[in-house]
Amino acid sequence: MSPWALVFLVIALVAAIVGFTGAGGAAGQLAEILFFVFLALFVVALVVGRRPQV
Repeated sequence: MSPWALVFLVIALVAAIVGFTGAGGAAGQLAEILFFVFLALFVVALVVGRRPQV
């Protein structure tokens, strides 16, 4: 997982604890988007890396 996704996850959790639901929701959505983007890139890297050597 990308370090940025972890950073935004921590920001979302801290904001939720403090009570800033607007900031927590925005950071949580951004962390979710980054998580899925990097997950897709990981899957693409796995598929591309499995090609046999010619």
